[in-house]
Amino acid sequence: MAALYPPLATPLVFITGASSGIGQALASRFARAGYRLALVARRSAELQAWADAQGHGPERCRVYSADVADTDSIVAAGLACMAAQGVPDVVIANAGISIGMDTAERGDVDVMARTFATNNTGLAATFHPFLNAMVARGSGSLVGIASVAAIRGLPGHGAYCASKAGVVAYCESLRGELRGSGVAVVTLLPGYVDTPLTQKNRYAMPFLLSADTFADRAFDAIGAQTSYRVIPWQMGVVAKLLRVLPNPVYDRLLAGRPRKHREPQPHNPGA
Repeated sequence: MAALYPPLATPLVFITGASSGIGQALASRFARAGYRLALVARRSAELQAWADAQGHGPERCRVYSADVADTDSIVAAGLACMAAQGVPDVVIANAGISIGMDTAERGDVDVMARTFATNNTGLAATFHPFLNAMVARGSGSLVGIASVAAIRGLPGHGAYCASKAGVVAYCESLRGELRGSGVAVVTLLPGYVDTPLTQKNRYAMPFLLSADTFADRAFDAIGAQTSYRVIPWQMGVVAKLLRVLPNPVYDRLLAGRPRKHREPQPHNPGA
């Protein structure tokens, strides 16, 4: 495998969900550091327009259209990346969705399934095509973007919190599997970052970071191959304190907290 994809002098980063928010900020940060870019999004035309506006020509940046919730789609994008650009030095599984849910609503069970398909299965499928080639080469970093919401469940956020807790556990398992291979697994847990996703939130967001500030700190953590980091660190302290609160105290603390927006339910006059 290594002979098929020889290492290139200029490092390469593969980023999903790169058309906006954290993904786009990470793309900009890695580009400033001299990396070639392999960028993935469902909205590939919009992403290509952004890359062109940044002056990233095809020798520096390639855009791949894929939906991480469709395993064949994202695996094909990974294989296309290796064929065109070589094996990435860094793979960042950033694509994710965050939608409120109410388990009493039938449609929200489907929301949960879609959330897991994107945030969990999609993350594993993002890593899959690169794993053997990275191990054969003996180097590389696989980066899972989780969330501080993984540390303790929030009312109305059941799908999102559960999926991000799954990201943390999955990356921990993968890290153990790859021990000694030369391939690092980095788990990043953003706190509140100012993106189109969080701008819809109806509650206070302490220690809010700009996407660019998050990208700077994430870049440093990835470069150091840090196994686990909450960004900003203050949110990690808050989350850990919440984790040790007795359940009755935690439940009272969150009583009445505004919930995340749910998707509108289709009207069913016969219901």
